[in-house]
Order: sequence, then structure tokens, then C-alpha cells
Amino acid sequence: MERLWGLFQRAQQLSPRSSQTVYQRVEGPRKGHLEEEEEDGEEGAETLAHFCPMELRGPEPLGSRPRQPNLIPWAAAGRRAAPYLVLTALLIFTGGSCQACGDSVLVVSEDVNYEPDLDFHQGRLYWSDLQAMFLQFLGEGRLEDTIRQTSLRERVAGSAGMAALTQDIRAALSRQKLDHVWTDTHYVGLQFPDPAHPNTLHWVDEAGKVGEQLPLEDPDVYCPYSAIGNVTGELVYAHYGRPEDLQDLRARGVDPVGRLLLVRVGVISFAQKVTNAQDFGAQGVLIYPEPADFSQDPPKPSLSSQQAVYGHVHLGTGDPYTPGFPSFNQTQFPPVASSGLPSIPAQPISADIASRLLRKLKGPVAPQEWQGSLLGSPYHLGPGPRLRLVVNNHRTSTPINNIFGCIEGRSEPDHYVVIGAQRDAWGPGAAKSAVGTAILLELVRTFSSMVSNGFRPRRSLLFISWDGGDFGSVGSTEWLEGYLSVLHLKAVVYVSLDNAVLGDDKFHAKTSPLLTSLIESVLKQVDSPNHSGQTLYEQVVFTNPSWDAEVIRPLPMDSSAYSFTAFVGVPAVEFSFMEDDQAYPFLHTKEDTYENLHKVLQGRLPAVAQAVAQLAGQLLIRLSHDRLLPLDFGRYGDVVLRHIGNLNEFSGDLKARGLTLQWVYSARGDYIRAAEKLRQEIYSSEERDERLTRMYNVRIMRVEFYFLSQYVSPADSPFRHIFMGRGDHTLGALLDHLRLLRSNSSGTPGATSSTGFQESRFRRQLALLTWTLQGAANALSGDVWNIDNNF
Repeated sequence: MERLWGLFQRAQQLSPRSSQTVYQRVEGPRKGHLEEEEEDGEEGAETLAHFCPMELRGPEPLGSRPRQPNLIPWAAAGRRAAPYLVLTALLIFTGGSCQACGDSVLVVSEDVNYEPDLDFHQGRLYWSDLQAMFLQFLGEGRLEDTIRQTSLRERVAGSAGMAALTQDIRAALSRQKLDHVWTDTHYVGLQFPDPAHPNTLHWVDEAGKVGEQLPLEDPDVYCPYSAIGNVTGELVYAHYGRPEDLQDLRARGVDPVGRLLLVRVGVISFAQKVTNAQDFGAQGVLIYPEPADFSQDPPKPSLSSQQAVYGHVHLGTGDPYTPGFPSFNQTQFPPVASSGLPSIPAQPISADIASRLLRKLKGPVAPQEWQGSLLGSPYHLGPGPRLRLVVNNHRTSTPINNIFGCIEGRSEPDHYVVIGAQRDAWGPGAAKSAVGTAILLELVRTFSSMVSNGFRPRRSLLFISWDGGDFGSVGSTEWLEGYLSVLHLKAVVYVSLDNAVLGDDKFHAKTSPLLTSLIESVLKQVDSPNHSGQTLYEQVVFTNPSWDAEVIRPLPMDSSAYSFTAFVGVPAVEFSFMEDDQAYPFLHTKEDTYENLHKVLQGRLPAVAQAVAQLAGQLLIRLSHDRLLPLDFGRYGDVVLRHIGNLNEFSGDLKARGLTLQWVYSARGDYIRAAEKLRQEIYSSEERDERLTRMYNVRIMRVEFYFLSQYVSPADSPFRHIFMGRGDHTLGALLDHLRLLRSNSSGTPGATSSTGFQESRFRRQLALLTWTLQGAANALSGDVWNIDNNF
């Protein structure tokens, strides 16, 4: 007996140490559910083993393991199986048996004190089993057909076609094995062109007389939320309309003030271009697609030179006429509009019209990096002839509908893992929203099939089809505004499927830092759609060993994921496959068709869409079913450290004024210590203690919320996140202010010029930043008696 026990202890030493989630199928009252367990790592294992996301390996194909009735499906051979085999031999040797299980083999965990459920018969299901189940059901879908059919349907927000599609998608969700399906309606202010009074562009002669009209080929192409009215001014070419472009323009002796700016599509959003032009005193903006910015490879299609590009110009998200308030019917709103609405008009134009305008420009030659391919000669900056722009868009109160489907979690049903896709589109919208809608429906069907086969997530899965996305994530933002007090407590993560397939050469993840480690883990599980024999992770590190530098990007404001993080404080991610160094040319145009998307991907559209579905689905499984949430809460310490490097550049300038950044350094140190302390608590805790597990998960899932500044009003500054938000409370605003130290014309301490460095403003910004960061550290520490601040 002692010899057998010694063999068992030796086998335990040979077994793997890392923590791995397994799922236990149970019968009886809970028949059909998968109970989650943790295989305990040994004492003395690496400190972060129980916190860091587990190393996941590729799934074994279904049927690759021998399956016999009532036997444990051993997940691995060799060392993992050794302790179980020895202990089974020990039990047989000693004559132990389980009367309730009949002839079935007793299931034993690494914890010798563990007593199996008497109703348990079928054994455990490891992560690879669950992964294989997901891949099997996902493979039965018809993604390509759904993309094609969706792109053929009219689905402009508020249209009859959208109403029909809404009914069809809700019916499709109702046919699946979901616990809840519902729709909510918002009445929002959307802006549309006026068919009776189309927008126009005319030449104006030196005497001020309006002359020849420049034809705007498609009157349906416009900029929602543009200012209404008419403006006249000389034309100036301003590259992409970034602040640095306008500063460069001014430095070359061409002042934007009072002029119409001609800017290219891309790099920044339409809303940012118009806001920048407004800030520099421009009268209006014309936005055109520059052919040099898109692929001109003969095998791939290119945008027609008569095609203009659609895009809204509200610097914000949601209904700009009810900022901070949900647009439910009969709700009373204060008479206020979003500060992100522009005060100058904007209009898209085609490359053909832009070439006619560029030929008329005089003045300095544009820098080499500003040149394009529309002319046979260099572009000039201007000014050029005067133009008259008239914008007659009109606002309409429009009902939009978001569609929801939910699979309730078994242990934490009040914690939601959310995945969504924009449903509406201006034009065919194959890449813009048809791909995301198809993947969303396929994931609903796949997870529904898994539920029918016994899967039940620990946390609830919430699938959402958004309306009003082309007007600035209106549907998603209005929902967030309507349930703000609930969602910041209950939403765990948001996964966006918008703009998921715009190519197949590169993969980007626009995300919160909390999800970076999990994304790395899942990338190792998904095969590359265009590099046979490689995972996505291997494809990425082949070109750049620093995988996160290659893949990770900040969340942009024009993503539906942005509001989840910057407004509500929920970590979010949006995936995109892109062309190598070239933008997808058809986005937001009437040429964003299934056929053009298929040609751009040269027949690989089904494979790339399938890769996105696999990536999103496996992410959902990890987030909804891992016992401990796989969010890397220590990652923000690295984010702060990187920013501190930028702040240190100005430490000498501040010291000369008697100012210091020491408080920021101290708060960052407190956050790092709090994160490490939480790791240690999790590692040393009893893994089967559900009360502790839930407590830790609550602390982990609210880390993003801790970085929303509690010292500014959500009504005045809705994007309160100090790293990703907008406003004077953000780290970006503080850095911009510090840069004025180097450009302050007065060069004296205490300067109060409104355009220079202001000490009082700096002190306020520093206090807002420091105490938000310190508050995050305090919250991560847990109870107030565990907080030890020493300022």
C-alpha cells in the first residue's frame, strides 16, 4: 500500500503544473450541463500560473480519442494520465467501488479530497473537446451565402427594407435555442439629403457671381450631420486634414482661414477632418477618394473615378440631438445638441471632380508625400478659384431597432459577454455590415447547437444586431445610454464584428489592453486563412517578432466598440483583416458589393470570414466559461509606464516652474502593487470557493470602469476614459498641454495666454489624471482596510 501511494505521489510530480479548465458533463437534475472544474497546480508553481491566460493548444479532431461508454475521455496521454491511472489502480487494489455508478469507472481529480457527484456518469470534457464541438458545428454553416443575400437587401436605417430585414433576423434568432429574444426601438434624429433640394457645388467668379455648376454625380452621397447652409471661399488642398497637415499648410504660407479645404479620404475619420478644418478657421470641407491611396493592381478591382464616399461628420457617437440621454419614445430631452456637431458644411465628391479642382490650384507645390495620381503634374496647395458649396440635408426623427438574443449563464447569469454587429448600411455594405451580420448569425446558430448538445456557459452570452451604425454607432450608443447604470456593473466584454473582412494580408485587433493576452492565446488556436499550415499567431510573428506591435491598435471613435470602453468602461475589441498597406477601396460606397469584396480577396472570402468566426467564437468560449475571467488587469501598469516616458520629456521644464509629476509616478506604483497583490490572492485562494471566485471576477471585470474619470460629468464629457477618452481629463490632453511649454511664445513661468501653457489648467489636469489612476489602484485593492496610501 505504501509503495502504491509512493508511486502516486511520484506520478503527481510528473504531471503538468499549469492550470487548465476542464468541463464535466453531468446527469440527473442538471442533465445536459457542463460543470467546470480546475485542475489544481502544485504548490511552488510559478506565481502567475493561475492568473495568466492558459497556454491553449490546437484541438484534437473529433473522434481522435477512443470513446467508450461511461469511461473518462482522457484529454492527454503520458504524464497527465499517470496520476489518474495510478490512483485507479490503487482503488482497484484496495477494493474501492462506487455503488451509485454501477460498473462505471470512478472519476478522480488531482484533489484527493474531491468527491464526485453521485449523478455523474459520462466523465469530463476538456477544453479541446469543447473547442472541437464549436469547430464542428461552425463548419456546418453557410457564411458566404448569408453575406451575399444580406448585401443584396436594402437596409438604410429607417427604410422599409430595413424593417423587413429586422423581422427576418429576429425570426432567425427565435428559431434557435436561445433563452431570450427581443427588440428595442429608439427614435433618433438622422440626417438625409433633400431630394427636392440636392446639395450643389458651383464656381464663383472674381466679382462674386455664381457660375458653372460642378456635377455631383450621385445626389445620394452626402455627409450626415453636416452643417446646413451655403458658404463661399477659395479652395485650398490640405492632404488628409490632420492637425499637422493644417499646421504645415499654414507654415508654407497658405492660411486655411476663410477657405474651402479639399482633403483626401482616409487616415482619420470624416468627423475629425471637419472638426480640424473648423478649428483652423475653414469655411467648409470637400472630401474625395485619392486613387493613389488604394491598390491599383490589375487583378484587383478599383473604385470608379465617378464614385464619392459616404461618411458622417459628428465627432461623437449616438444621436447627436440627445447627447447623454437614450432616445426612447416620449422621453423628455433638454434642448441641447452634441458639441461634436460641426458648424461648417461638408460634402463628399468623386475623384473626377477633385481632379478638376486640383488643376485650378496655384501657389506652392505640395510636399512629396501629399502628391497623388490624379494629375500628370504635381499637386499645388492653392489658393485656387472661389467655390460656392450648398448643403441642404434635413433632419428626420427615425425609429431604429436593435435585436437581441441571449443564452443565460449557469453560475454568473448576471454577467454578460456581449458580441454585436452593425446591420444597416448605406449602399450594399458587403464589407461594412453584411459580413459582420452573417458571422453573428452563424455564431448564434453554432452556440445554439452547442447548447442543444449539453453546453451551458458560466456567464450569459448576449448577441446583438445593431441599427443606425452608419450614422455613428447610433443604435449601440443609445442602448448604452439607456442602460448605463446596469451595464457598467454587468457587461464583461464587448466583441465587435464590424469591418471584420477588408482584406486578408494583415490582421489587426483594435482593443483595450485588458484583452491583449487573451487575443494572443486565441490567435494560436486559429489557422491562417491564406498561409497553409500556420496559425494566425505564426503568420504574424513571421513578419514581426513583436506580435502586439504588429496586431494591437487603439480603439477608434468610429467603431461601435469605442463607446463600450470610453463611455461605459467595458473592455472591447474589434477584429479586422486588412490588405497589406492598402485600404479597402469600396467601404462606404455603392460599390461595396459582394462581387467586389470577393474579387479583392481573390476567392478567399469564405476562408477569411470563417477565420473571424473561429476567432470570435473561441474568444467567447474563454470569456463566458473560464472560471476566472482571462483579463490581464496588470497590463494597464505597462500602459501607464509607456505614457510616463512621454511625460518625463517635460520634467525639466516643469521643475523650472516648481511643478512635478511625482503624484502620477506614485499612483502608477500603487496600481502595480494592487495588481500584483490581487494576483497573489487569486493564486493562494481555494479554487473551488465560488464566493471568492465571483468576488475576484467582479474586481477583474470592473478594471476598465476604474479608468473612467469620476471627476467629470458624463453629460459634459461622455468619453471619460483617461487613456482612450476625449476631453481635458485625459492623458492625451495633458501631453498636448505640456507640449505648449516648448512652443510658448512668452517663455516665462506662469504665462496665462489662452494659446500657451497655463499652470492652473495643468494643475487641474494633473489632479484629474492622478486621482483617477489612484482610484483605480484603490478599487483593485479590494476592501478599504486593505488600502495603504501614503501621500
